[in-house]
Amino acid sequence: MLFSSAIFLFLFLPLVLVMYYILPKKLKNTCLLLASLAFYTFGEKELVLIILASTIVDFFAGIIIDKGYKKAGLFLSVFINLSFLIYFKYATFLFENYNQFLDVLGIASAKIRTLPSIVLPLGISFYTFQTMSYTIDVYRGNVKANRNFINFATYVTLFPQLIAGPIVRYKDIEKQLINRHPNINQFSEGVERFIIGLAKKMIIANTLAFLADTIFNTPIALTSSYVAWIGIIAYAFQIYYDFSGYSDMAIGLGKMFGFEFLENFKYPYLAKSIKEFWRRWHISLSTWFRDYLYISLGGNRKGKIRTYINLIIVFFITGLWHGASWNFIVWGLLHGFFLILERLGLDKLLLKLGKPISHIYTILVVLIAWVFFRAETVSQALLYIQKMFAFKTIPNVAFIDFYVTKEVLFAFLLAIIFSFPIYTKINDKFRNNLYFSYLKPVLLLFIFIISVMYIAIDSYNPFIYFRF
Repeated sequence: MLFSSAIFLFLFLPLVLVMYYILPKKLKNTCLLLASLAFYTFGEKELVLIILASTIVDFFAGIIIDKGYKKAGLFLSVFINLSFLIYFKYATFLFENYNQFLDVLGIASAKIRTLPSIVLPLGISFYTFQTMSYTIDVYRGNVKANRNFINFATYVTLFPQLIAGPIVRYKDIEKQLINRHPNINQFSEGVERFIIGLAKKMIIANTLAFLADTIFNTPIALTSSYVAWIGIIAYAFQIYYDFSGYSDMAIGLGKMFGFEFLENFKYPYLAKSIKEFWRRWHISLSTWFRDYLYISLGGNRKGKIRTYINLIIVFFITGLWHGASWNFIVWGLLHGFFLILERLGLDKLLLKLGKPISHIYTILVVLIAWVFFRAETVSQALLYIQKMFAFKTIPNVAFIDFYVTKEVLFAFLLAIIFSFPIYTKINDKFRNNLYFSYLKPVLLLFIFIISVMYIAIDSYNPFIYFRF
């Protein structure tokens, strides 16, 4: 079930909200738990058993750790969760690479002839990381084990952020699970945030997705350099507004039910270094890897060489986390490589060159890396990048005239404008203005109606991060 679907907007969400607010406080988490399981089962059917198994394992793992069997409890949690993740997400990738390795060695007789057909459960990368953060925090003594299964299961399965994050840590909402007081201001902020996220998805991301998909599906030989640049810029905006739109909707839904989730994006395309980019992009994931992997590996406490090795490991796994493909691994390693270059002195050079040059450098690196993220294979990505810089090719004017419509240009304009914190600044400046307080709900209603019109005419277009 998509947030950007009529069945969610006009049936599921209203029903859950009504039930949630008429039930007494002691039953609110039960209501959310049942709603979340229904939400997940609607699309995933029997695969809901995986998230239930993960929930049960981590609930008892936390208690085991709390009783003093710390290593046994942590091992149980990490082993089970990673086993689920490796099997469902990476088994086919591992088998394929095993067969390719045997081909290189010339040992065809040992190949696996029949590869398993495995369905990837939606959100498995998110909820396994989320539950592991809980057991690791219990192990480290940062939180106490939760002994109320309903409350804990509500935390794990909470439908607003279940499928594509943000990755919510237990310690950040521990008190909210027990005691939260939603009010009209928080609810209205949630509605506003949800509408903004819905508009990002339907008006900007989906419009630019049509252009990006068309260009990337066109044979490289038929694409000019200018079209290739348009394609990757369209994709860069598409993935940002698609994913940040989902995060906005998740944060907004959380507010409607009295939860405060941490921000997941802070205008990443304003970054002036790759280091800053990762402080602004998918913050819940980058901080997860920092706190639970990078620091566990030793961080920067064991010398420069070890620090660089740790960064390579972290970004190798970051790439692999996004998908079972060498494309994603190359994408992650590219970011890790430039982070190391910045630590070696590139950051100081960028400071001397000034903000405009630093910004151009960052955007260029991010765009080139996005090619690997979007392309189907590494070889296709390399050919695409080669085409981007082959400026001798003649612009395909007919192609541009046909696909870069007024609607696409308008989406590009909105994408550029809202890459900056303009909406936030306007909100802050006119927050206490009487006319603005009346005008704002009207504008939000108009944006919602336009978004619903896009839903009515749009084909099925799930969020990009659903496949991760």
